[in-house]
Amino acid sequence: MVNFTTMRYAWIGCLVGLLFLTTCVKAQNDLNGRQKIEAAKIGMITNRLNLTTDQAPQFWAIYNEYNGKKQELNRRVRQLNNAPSRNSLTDDQLVNGLREVNSTKQKLADLDEEYMSRFLKVISPAQLAELYKTEQMFNKMLLNRLNQNN
Repeated sequence: MVNFTTMRYAWIGCLVGLLFLTTCVKAQNDLNGRQKIEAAKIGMITNRLNLTTDQAPQFWAIYNEYNGKKQELNRRVRQLNNAPSRNSLTDDQLVNGLREVNSTKQKLADLDEEYMSRFLKVISPAQLAELYKTEQMFNKMLLNRLNQNN
């Protein structure tokens, strides 16, 4: 059974996350927009995972490393998918490009597998599941806000 205090903190966390998200989305055009979005994401993850004081420094060291590598791989997939002048490529070049996209996506899956074991040395499986859920929720909220503003 979930007690009232836990639910209250969960709702407060969601509201704080939404407030940060709103602020960050409005600030997307300024130079610090990306940093503000990251700060909102960090706040939401911190709140949702309920990290102990012992867990927090170890978790954030691993997470920052993981997130940096993940962002770089995602950036590479976007670059490959958005490559200009695909019309002038041969079939072999197109197939090689598709293979590179698939290879990069496999690297993303391998990264998740590698870091899962590292995360589980610091946080519980329930906290790790909550991390993945929170990241998805944050990204969905961010996309919804961006779509509302356009």
